[in-house]
Amino acid sequence: MAPVLELRNITKRFPGVLANDHISFTLERNEIHALLGENGAGKSTLMNILYGLYQPDEGEIIVRGQPVKIHSPSDAIRAGIGMVHQHFMLVPVLTVTENVMLGDEMLTGGVFLDRRAAAQRIRNLSKQYGLEVDPDAYIKDLPVGIQQRVEIIKLLFRNADILILDEPTAVLTPQEVNDLFRVIRSLVDQGKSLIFITHKLKEVLATADRITVLRAGRVVGSTTPTQATEASLAAMMVGREVSLEVDKAKAKPGDVVLSLEHLEVLDDRLNIAVDDVTLDVRAGEILGVAGVQGNGQTELVEVITGLRQPVSGRIRILDHDVTGAAPRRITELGVAHVPEDRQRDGLVLSYPVADNIALQEYYKPPFAKGVVIDERAIQQEAAQLVQQFDIRTPSVQTPAGSLSGGNQQKVIVARELSRPIRLLVASQPTRGLDVGSIEYIHKQIVRKRDEGAAVLLVSPELDEILALSDRIAVMYRGRVVAIVSADIATKEYLGLLMAGADPATTPIPERRHERVEVVT
Repeated sequence: MAPVLELRNITKRFPGVLANDHISFTLERNEIHALLGENGAGKSTLMNILYGLYQPDEGEIIVRGQPVKIHSPSDAIRAGIGMVHQHFMLVPVLTVTENVMLGDEMLTGGVFLDRRAAAQRIRNLSKQYGLEVDPDAYIKDLPVGIQQRVEIIKLLFRNADILILDEPTAVLTPQEVNDLFRVIRSLVDQGKSLIFITHKLKEVLATADRITVLRAGRVVGSTTPTQATEASLAAMMVGREVSLEVDKAKAKPGDVVLSLEHLEVLDDRLNIAVDDVTLDVRAGEILGVAGVQGNGQTELVEVITGLRQPVSGRIRILDHDVTGAAPRRITELGVAHVPEDRQRDGLVLSYPVADNIALQEYYKPPFAKGVVIDERAIQQEAAQLVQQFDIRTPSVQTPAGSLSGGNQQKVIVARELSRPIRLLVASQPTRGLDVGSIEYIHKQIVRKRDEGAAVLLVSPELDEILALSDRIAVMYRGRVVAIVSADIATKEYLGLLMAGADPATTPIPERRHERVEVVT
């Protein structure tokens, strides 16, 4: 039987970049085929060609044994191909039904939108595939994991049977990831075929039937989970052996750099998001913040970095009271910030890479002489950091918005870690990055710690928290419920606290109570 999809010798060139170099790829019926590769390896370009967003310079696409020309997403949908992008394509102020209907409106009498019929079909699809989505809910009120289900329903609503999931777990909590994998298996069991693009090797080994690895725009190998390991996949992706463990010496904490006292912060709906939080971060240590997304971590980072005002409490950085201070004042105290939402808070997407790299210090020497910007100095610094941090871009003049998500993240990390800092506030610093880049960023974070900076690390990835942290603060419903020494913490113990278990009665690993501070 012919594959449900076949790509033959797909080639795509951009100015200065050969993004896809004669790539051939097949997808069998009822298969999950994982597509792995570093940032800039050509994965998203290949899928954008398949979805009609780009046109190939060479090669052909075969769907169910028939050659097809895909000039637009509409052509892709007509061929039964749908794509869930890493950044969702939803309108927040519309309902689930209205979002699903956009572009494929069901009409009554050829005139009026038939929302009732569309909503019923959504309920049927939701029940059939275990998606559990309310058709009448507004997108802005839904957690990220449910929004992703809406994107999947949009494709099923249009009868797609070849589904492309681009970095589908990048913004999900561990619980939402498990739910997604259950949905994926249900889709395949009921006749769908999936292309799964990710950087997360454990997920690939747990979910894929087959794995293809791209490097520098070319296929470098295909394998299966039974034949591969995390180490072998990492080596295929990067072209060298990659250390999957963080090598760091024992911390030598110094003076307090960041001090939070009885901090209370509201979220956008004016509900308490950070509830009476008191903690310190010292020079030469990494304090990790663990918690299921939505338990106040976002608001905590925003208030520390000046992006949100507190209701009460005090924030001190290096003995300066910065409660309610503007971001620039906080930055000038030597604070670096890797934000959770790179596109909203980390970059000006229309600006070139070079200008984004200079954003924090463009008004200072060597980037400025008085009121005159020195463009040459900015270009030189950007060129150096692009090479140092392996940012895959045709030029430092390329708009940041045209880079892949992982390379956008590298621009931010390069800007924030390349200057002298006293405090690093890093929220999901390796989100969307490949294993080689994660290895590099982890080393840079540890290096900043060893140079004497204090590091506040927020991540939904418990593996990352455990690997990097010296101490771990667990947040639940806006409160820091426990602070744990990282060398006795386990994923199971932290997971219980993150789910609301009472830290006073939860069994402590190795029963070394003196190394766990229960916060009341």
